Amino acid sequence: MGGRIDELDRKIVELLAKRCGEHIEELKALPPGEALYSAARARELSDFLESLELGPLSADIVKRIFSELSAFAVSAVRPPTVAYLGPAGTFTHSAMLDIFGASATGVAVKSIHDIFLEVETGRAQFGVVPVENSTEGAVTYTLDELMETELKITAEKYLRVTYSLVSVAKDMKKIKKLYSHPQSFGQCKEWIRKNLPDAELHNVSSTSLAAETASWDKLAAAVTSHASAEIYGLNVLATNIEDSRQNYTRFFVIGERDNPPTGRDKTSIICAVRDKPGALYDLLGPFDQAGINMTKIESRPDKKKMWEYNFFIDFIGHRENTIVKSAVEKMKEDLIFLKVLGSYPAEK
Repeated sequence: MGGRIDELDRKIVELLAKRCGEHIEELKALPPGEALYSAARARELSDFLESLELGPLSADIVKRIFSELSAFAVSAVRPPTVAYLGPAGTFTHSAMLDIFGASATGVAVKSIHDIFLEVETGRAQFGVVPVENSTEGAVTYTLDELMETELKITAEKYLRVTYSLVSVAKDMKKIKKLYSHPQSFGQCKEWIRKNLPDAELHNVSSTSLAAETASWDKLAAAVTSHASAEIYGLNVLATNIEDSRQNYTRFFVIGERDNPPTGRDKTSIICAVRDKPGALYDLLGPFDQAGINMTKIESRPDKKKMWEYNFFIDFIGHRENTIVKSAVEKMKEDLIFLKVLGSYPAEK
């Protein structure tokens, strides 16, 4: 292009290089053993970028650029090792890349249980797990693991999820079998009913594994991500086959350390109420009295006690906040148990 644009590009590159260098020095100065990735620092950077005058640039583009810069700085010192539901190409993998950047060392595992295990044993610093979908609701495997683990929720990520139908075949009429994760089938059930009503549905542990499995069979297709089609060299027979265009999956980052308050936080807890009239009303009372905004409540059967339930609750505020502390202590009076799963920067 030449001229003024070339000069601007040169200055931008020089400033970016300087910025990365200073960031690397800051990371090197952190105490030994402290995790270099911090959801709290990521929130501070995001808030700062949103406060700037960006002109024709969108905030998402600018955030993506700085997210990769931060990931590069972290990787230059000590790349984080992050466990995710594999193989490569799953939506959990996409969420991991959005959070940690392409420089992170990803560890693909076969199940949500294995993600927790990798972090609990120290083979990975962090794990990324799906927790709920806007169409299909809670990912119960994750809720069950959160019940048992001592790990903390350190961040959340909302990912827009779009599905493609991919296959070795080039004609949808030849498809006799479909492979995907049960949640993915649920998010595309109306499209499948209308377009492939006679296809056999086969559940597998991930959408990427579905693509890999379909690559072995000329009569099979996978409901998966577009990225999986590229990885396994498959034809894309249809795109955007999810039933809702507002199809989002929420992911948690799990790790060993708590986050400090950022001013825009959520806290997740799990609790069990005593078996008595008005128990659920009493559970929610302290939130109302303290003016705390509860954003989610999900019940799960207690696997150890028949017909008893545990409640997963998200609310606005940090566990170290005085009002939150007081409300949680008041809740304990009417509970069998209460466990704080973590406080983390709220993305939404």
